[in-house]
Amino acid sequence: MSTDIAIINYGMGNLRSVENALLKVGAAPRIVTSPDQVEDADGLVLPGVGALEDCVDGLRASGFADFVSGWIGEDRPFLGVCLGLQALFEVSEERDVKGIGVFSGKVVRFTSRPGLKIPHMGWNTAQLQQPGSPFWKDLDESSDRFYFVHSYFARPDDPELVLTTTEYDGVFTSSIARGNTVACQFHPEKSQSCGLRIYANFTEVCDKLTSTSV
Repeated sequence: MSTDIAIINYGMGNLRSVENALLKVGAAPRIVTSPDQVEDADGLVLPGVGALEDCVDGLRASGFADFVSGWIGEDRPFLGVCLGLQALFEVSEERDVKGIGVFSGKVVRFTSRPGLKIPHMGWNTAQLQQPGSPFWKDLDESSDRFYFVHSYFARPDDPELVLTTTEYDGVFTSSIARGNTVACQFHPEKSQSCGLRIYANFTEVCDKLTSTSV
């Protein structure tokens, strides 16, 4: 049976791109609009593009803010993409938005200066900070590149939360991981074969947990 992965629709986000990426790696994704539709999904994905304030407002209005916090608290497989990473923190410099506060830390903006293009847009590598992470299986930190479009990035209070870092006007956190939770500032669904590997690794984590719980 294919891996049942629920994709949260809170009124915005690149849902179809994420759904298609998961289909390509053999998962069985489905888009859900309320927590009661998630049921016993093997994994949960929170995509996002646009403004963080709209994202968090949508999560709260749909009941997903508390649901996501509880899901991650139970260490069930979770994947956040772009705003789906930023929303997990306490506060953002983007209009002082309060996130759902799963992790301590804040979301900050790249510092404006002559010669620096904001948003950070295009392809970049990511340096692994958690060797052996199942979410980074079969990826090469020296050569594999991922697609970014963002003006803000997460700054976790706990450095052990950082899965990868990326260089752009200094070093910033480009993905985080703890337990069965992973979240990326880059867009795996726009990152071709390397991005599909992220989705495949997440699906494999879901599969292993499902097989051990049967």
